[in-house]
Amino acid sequence: MADRKPFLLRIDRRVLDDLQRWANDDLRSLNGQIEFVLRRALADADRLTPPKTRGNLGQR
Repeated sequence: MADRKPFLLRIDRRVLDDLQRWANDDLRSLNGQIEFVLRRALADADRLTPPKTRGNLGQR
């Protein structure tokens, strides 16, 4: 399981409501939806760090 770090997020109520509706449509939790959107934005910007696999744990 991935290491998780909790943090507070201040967000506009309308944006939060829109994210909640989207999460409901996709059968995700609100937290899962926020992480999904952030990961997709990182991937689109080519800034997403690839996940570590057993084959590259000790490599840099």
